[in-house]
Amino acid sequence: MIKVQLVIPDIRYAATLSKQSSDPRIRDTLGLTKAQSSVQGTIDFIHFVIEAERQGNLCSRIILNEIDEPIGVITLKEIDEKNSTSEIGTWLGVEHWGKGYNELAKNEILYHAFENMKLERVFAGAKKTNIRSQKSQEKLPYIKIDEGVNFPEQHAKMESEAREPCILNVIERNCFLDWHKKNIL
Repeated sequence: MIKVQLVIPDIRYAATLSKQSSDPRIRDTLGLTKAQSSVQGTIDFIHFVIEAERQGNLCSRIILNEIDEPIGVITLKEIDEKNSTSEIGTWLGVEHWGKGYNELAKNEILYHAFENMKLERVFAGAKKTNIRSQKSQEKLPYIKIDEGVNFPEQHAKMESEAREPCILNVIERNCFLDWHKKNIL
């Protein structure tokens, strides 16, 4: 049975995460350079997210599988306390695709976002060219798909950062917590 544990970023996971993020299917999708996906680049990223979390800008966790090996990263970023919103980003090592880890990791961090951080809305998105990410998000029973028309500023920001057309999806607090109460608790 698969399971995940989300842990605070730690440089002891840098080598494994570097190997996974160096795969062109991950590196290119994330827009990383070879230097950024190197072990040193991964260590630098870990230091960056630890400091950014201390400042309240994001919440990043390393995803461990059932045998406590790191398999990816999930992050709540662009945390906006005034509007009670955030964006979510996730990547998994290629060998862990299609096994259900993504949904389990999202369930855990979204529960944290809505219950502990008291967010009202978490935006998720994908480049229109990233069919795998779109399909992965469509599987989430609590997500609202293609909400760009309802959140035009957020959608424009996402497309500007990605430099290409994107799909904007949204997870809302009440919808997620209702689903969680019926399916997880």
